[in-house]
Amino acid sequence: MPKKLVALIAVSSIFYSGCAAKTSVKMKQDVSANETKKVESKYTGPRRRVGVVDFENKTAYGQQRLGQAASDILITELVKTGKFIVVERDKMNKLLDEQKLGLSGAIDPNTAAQMGKILGLSAIVTGAISNFGVRTTGSEYIIAQSKRQEATCTVDIRVVDGETGQILLADSGKGLAKVSTGGMLGLGTKGGYSESSEGDALRAAISQLVVNITSQINKKPWSSRIVQVANGKIYLSAGTDSGLEVGQKLTVFSQGAEIKDPDSGIVLGREEEKLGTLEVTNHAGDRLSLGKMLDGRTPSKGDLVRLAE
Repeated sequence: MPKKLVALIAVSSIFYSGCAAKTSVKMKQDVSANETKKVESKYTGPRRRVGVVDFENKTAYGQQRLGQAASDILITELVKTGKFIVVERDKMNKLLDEQKLGLSGAIDPNTAAQMGKILGLSAIVTGAISNFGVRTTGSEYIIAQSKRQEATCTVDIRVVDGETGQILLADSGKGLAKVSTGGMLGLGTKGGYSESSEGDALRAAISQLVVNITSQINKKPWSSRIVQVANGKIYLSAGTDSGLEVGQKLTVFSQGAEIKDPDSGIVLGREEEKLGTLEVTNHAGDRLSLGKMLDGRTPSKGDLVRLAE
């Protein structure tokens, strides 16, 4: 057999075996902004309401689409933990639009506290894509071609307290996704651009952050709001979907004036007065429960309830 034909057969066999696209994804380890250790939260109480704002895209790549994709991925990952009720993005955006508070990226403490109160949120997650790049390399032969696409990204997130607007966590994650394609004599896949590498790189970066987000939010005592007091009935803004159990005892607080840092104006907390202890008597749907006071005085609409210690 002629040597040239042998060489061609050898080359074609290599590329024929790699005709199908192959994808590999890596999570790049990074140190969080506040050096928070990645320790899985063991919290097993009621689920908390969390809001995710569309991420800001600070790169020249992907425009608005990339920020929306990042927030969608984070919402999916948070729901998968089973520890959160994630408020629909449309509801978040509608509120932000109505209040003229901006639609993406970092939100100031006052905005966060306002959103938290209106939607009953324990925390709000904001974020930005600070770096994103796609690189394509490859080679072509007489009867075969090979292409490799590599997407890298860096995602920065902030977890903001839904009551005070304080930053609970600042963290960064890096992701890398590779897509390899090959073809022979017009067969197999073409080595063109693959949009899937975008999502794979984002998911790899965000997956690193979910454990830290979960742990930080769950360090706060679970809380809910009194949404109505009428005819001797006390309604809470937490129902069956929160996992709040009938018979659960909650401490009721009346919240007063905001306590602010004199220099920055950031809300550090609120004046509180303990009113007594409430017991959950029954559920009134996915998002409502009824309770009765075991001691103390009757609360008012807007008062706060926390898990009794």
